[in-house]
Amino acid sequence: MSKIPKSSSPAKKKIFVLDTSVILYDHNAFNNFQEHDIAIPIQVLEELDNMKNGNETRNAEARSFIRLMDQASGDKIMNHWIAIKGGKGGRFKVVMDNHPGKVDAEKVFGGSKFDHRILNAALALRQEFPDKKVILVSKDICLRLKAKSLALNAEDYETGKVKNVEELYTGKTTLTRISDDFFAQIKSAGTADAKDLDVPVIGGNHFYILRNKRKTLLTYYQSLKKQLFVIPSRKVFNISSRNEEQALAMHALLDPDVKLVTLQGKAGTGKTLIAMACALEQRKDYRQIYVTRPIIPLSNKDIGFLPGDAKSKIDPYMAPIWDSLRFIKEQYANDPKMQARIDEFVSTEKIVITPLAYIRGRTLTKIFFIVDEAQNLTPHEIKTIISRAGEDTKIVFTGDIYQIDAPYLDAESNGLSYLIESAKEHPLYAHIALDKGERSELANLANDLL
Repeated sequence: MSKIPKSSSPAKKKIFVLDTSVILYDHNAFNNFQEHDIAIPIQVLEELDNMKNGNETRNAEARSFIRLMDQASGDKIMNHWIAIKGGKGGRFKVVMDNHPGKVDAEKVFGGSKFDHRILNAALALRQEFPDKKVILVSKDICLRLKAKSLALNAEDYETGKVKNVEELYTGKTTLTRISDDFFAQIKSAGTADAKDLDVPVIGGNHFYILRNKRKTLLTYYQSLKKQLFVIPSRKVFNISSRNEEQALAMHALLDPDVKLVTLQGKAGTGKTLIAMACALEQRKDYRQIYVTRPIIPLSNKDIGFLPGDAKSKIDPYMAPIWDSLRFIKEQYANDPKMQARIDEFVSTEKIVITPLAYIRGRTLTKIFFIVDEAQNLTPHEIKTIISRAGEDTKIVFTGDIYQIDAPYLDAESNGLSYLIESAKEHPLYAHIALDKGERSELANLANDLL
């Protein structure tokens, strides 16, 4: 007679203590912890109250979370556990920073910061519920380190993070040893059935670099037609591609069937310049060209503290975009009429260069919309921008996922990485990773050796 296996003991329930940085990253984090309980330190509510006013994304996230808590609590008192999702999930409550018995974070680190009171709230919960695992969840690395130094479990917020960022989708595949017959066929016809290539084809649009001995052919797989197309070499607004990757990027930017493009690469690969040149080349197809970037001020202080009017405050942050436009203008050194025309595009607002926060809430209809430095956006911010797209709009995100200025983002959790991984099989999307720097040999030295 076989023995009845012993029933495994139920998994130990957890209490997750959410820091303000998590909520500003994703206001819906509240609902992403399954059956476990959520504790919100009362200092987090105070910080959210201080951030609720304004037109930046973090202000919107603060307001959204406050509304979410208000709806979830109803007429119940929040210093008692309240069921989330009608009892289908865990519970939540607001907790005070009661001083724990053994370790006091304010005595260890000082009492001037809310962070240390949040640590005390988590420590007090651990003391109150010894049968549960208490975990502080924060996007702030330093706060997590402080928690661990006090023997308190601490984790990053994992929702929206891309795993194995080193293997992030590049948008291109190089194929060598292409047969003479296939190479001659596609070069002559300009197109070929993807099945004849005899390689596994991914679900979305993709670029293939075909090599046959010393010959190279750039091709594009269009997922809707399931065909390979030869990419012709071309010049856009007097800007020519300097390498294969730039030629692929230009094709994606000029393809009217592709409505969403991402360009990822280190500084000096030409991401912003190519995007702006392709936008100007198609200026007659769009009502306006918007070029924007998120403002990440030095020391994360609001630009309102800077002297001068609004234009003088934001111009230093938009300087790289103006530099790209100036470079395009210089390509017409012998054509003063075209130079004057480019100036006219700016004065008549055919091309608008402005911080991202200044276009919040607008519907983008028939706009060629370029978002530079997109690695400084959260996944939710990326989603919000794309959701603003109206009819006949094209959105381009450019950035370097390894050069992040936002304090609570990294290569895995930023919105650009998230978008590349999530959209790679969609027929309206194309992506290319640019690796070769073209700014100067000196700039390449810095990128490669230092």
